Amino acid sequence: MKTKKSFLWLAFLILATIWILARHNQQANYYNIKGLVFGTVYNITYQYDSDLKPEIEAELKRFDFSLSPFNDSSVISRVNRNEELVTDSFFQKCFNRSMEISRETKGAFDITIAPLANAWGFGFKKGAFPDSLMIDSLLQITDYEKVKLENGRVIKQDPRIMLSCSAVAKGYSVDVIAQLLDRKGIKNYMVDIGGEVVVKGVNPKNNLWRIGINKPIDDSLSVRQDLQTVLDLTDLGMATSGNYRNFYYKDGKKYAHTIDPRTGYPVQHNILSATVIAEDCMTADALATAFMVMGLEEAETFCKANPKIDAYFIYSGDNGEFKTYYTEGMKKYITTPQ
Repeated sequence: MKTKKSFLWLAFLILATIWILARHNQQANYYNIKGLVFGTVYNITYQYDSDLKPEIEAELKRFDFSLSPFNDSSVISRVNRNEELVTDSFFQKCFNRSMEISRETKGAFDITIAPLANAWGFGFKKGAFPDSLMIDSLLQITDYEKVKLENGRVIKQDPRIMLSCSAVAKGYSVDVIAQLLDRKGIKNYMVDIGGEVVVKGVNPKNNLWRIGINKPIDDSLSVRQDLQTVLDLTDLGMATSGNYRNFYYKDGKKYAHTIDPRTGYPVQHNILSATVIAEDCMTADALATAFMVMGLEEAETFCKANPKIDAYFIYSGDNGEFKTYYTEGMKKYITTPQ
């Protein structure tokens, strides 16, 4: 009788252990949440045991109150109005990284470009078509070396200097949400905000995340989504900048939204889009813009000098056909024939 009871207890312990192990190893479901933010769409997929949409949207709202120039109460709007304030951590990290990238790109990337962007009608204020005298005047207050951060306060050489982080903030917001998921211990996720992406781990099919690069078709409404190529990615950030969706025509000439902060004029070279892969999305976003300013030759030289950065360029050939150039390191991500 005693042997029988011992056997039953042993059987119970074995079954309980199996049940506990099974519960421990049970994979959490993947959630997919979507919404609108910063005038664009976000799409986030992650493996977890609960819906994190309220927390994610609260974090995005905090971010908006820091770096959105369209929010009159945001930190950057108050800085642009020359109000006395100590900036928050979002602003400070974005500002400091932007200054680093400005130095690395010799001014091809510059967050003091706001007055020029506004003048050309591509900023947070709509301006008229500027003449050369206005451009020369605005160049006097455009230079990342004329602004600095001291003890959390922005110091300007000229009070007319205005900042715009539109070429870096969206990528940074992707990093911010990725960091939120990291704090939750989430190992598998994709964060996509307006086409800027951070991926980690694997997708619901247990494969690397598949991210497409769109063909640069003139499409201001973003209706066309034809793919140029598809990449297999994990544990990195990706961003694309292009002139094929934000532009206008005047007197038969096309003016793209990418403005060279060194000249004050929209770029006229043949790059249609630049996709950058980096360790974080903020860096990828800023460099994608810088490469659009540089042009293909200068961007290629930069990538060769910085092998940790990979890039994929689509540009217009002599006959208007799409042509591509990509770094050697990009080859390992490409899944479709070139």
